Amino acid sequence: MAIITLLTDFGLKDPYAGVMKGVILVIDPSVAVVDITHEVEPQDVVEAAFLVEEYVPFFPAGTVHVCVVDPGVGSDRRALVVSSADQFFVGPDNGIFSLVMGQGFEAFAIKNPACTLKDISSTFHGRDVFAPAAAHLSLGLSPLRLGPRVTDPVLLPNLQPVIEGDTLHGRVIRFDHFGNAITNISRKGVDAFASGRVYVVEAGGKLFTALSRSYFEHDFTCVVGSSGYLEFGFFKGSFQRKTGVKKGDAVVMRLR
Repeated sequence: MAIITLLTDFGLKDPYAGVMKGVILVIDPSVAVVDITHEVEPQDVVEAAFLVEEYVPFFPAGTVHVCVVDPGVGSDRRALVVSSADQFFVGPDNGIFSLVMGQGFEAFAIKNPACTLKDISSTFHGRDVFAPAAAHLSLGLSPLRLGPRVTDPVLLPNLQPVIEGDTLHGRVIRFDHFGNAITNISRKGVDAFASGRVYVVEAGGKLFTALSRSYFEHDFTCVVGSSGYLEFGFFKGSFQRKTGVKKGDAVVMRLR
């Protein structure tokens, strides 16, 4: 069974996500459509890029991922299909696929009018361009048929933490439903920087000298969450509300 996933910042109040599903199912009635989330912070391409990296490993080869967080819709930004690690990614060329474009990826601009809707709105490419292109891919269409190869896809800058001497500098990328503050510091980054050494982590005005296994161990916790990234929680509450930490705030790990 072919699979198409959907990630957007459309929310659930409006019919946008449902309309995209309708377009997909008209073209490929047998495809399984999986909602990842439609609650990405509006226009936050960086948050979306980290979310895409998080969920993609749990889907089989051949899955088509439609990712629409597109503040530049209607501009001259390209509509893109990326083939990477035996999966396909469909969305705007604005850096949203920065973390999944691994070695040997290929990218193509969506130009073939046979693979989009006839009338293309300047404000809803999710419906008119990305959804139909994804449906054609789910039917086995080669991405080569969608349009010309792209050799310079947009890559978001400054996604990775920076090491300066004995200090690793990261930042808060997003908050989950529970108010946990999730950072751009990965488990691999923590291990490479601090394994076997004494350190202190600072975020939201709180200091941590060790990682917890889960959220219940202390009132305030610093854990490597299921996303694979360092995050901060408050037991039975919201770290975000309790500390006032904001997206983009610094997270610092210092060796002692």
